[in-house]
Amino acid sequence: MSLFDSLVKGATEQLLGGTDTKNNNLLGAAAKLINSPEVGGLAGLAKLFVQKGQGEAMNSWIGTGKNQSISPEAILGVLGQGRVQELAGKLGMSNLDVEKGLASALPQLVDKLTPDGKLPADNSVNDLLGQLAKRFLSS
Repeated sequence: MSLFDSLVKGATEQLLGGTDTKNNNLLGAAAKLINSPEVGGLAGLAKLFVQKGQGEAMNSWIGTGKNQSISPEAILGVLGQGRVQELAGKLGMSNLDVEKGLASALPQLVDKLTPDGKLPADNSVNDLLGQLAKRFLSS
């Protein structure tokens, strides 16, 4: 099974607890957000988490140890009200549902994208995020 297939299977079954359209759209939106020029891919997301005081959580997701949980409030603090509100509007969800969903999905998604315990040096992860976004947002 390819890394992409593994991510898709894990995302729909394990990360978000199901295969419904709302969860798929949230995962696609998370992938699109991470891969956006504004965030700058996985490396940019990691930098943003460090800047906003959540570097320890991000490092645990990248590393090979246990993933540290993060609260919906911390997600809001890192991403900002504008990004959360924009995602909520696009997905037809409440801001709180988006924050909770991202608090659940991001640790697992980052963990799956960094199986070697470090950020990849090339753009392969960004390409994979683009594929995830396209697959889930076109459902």
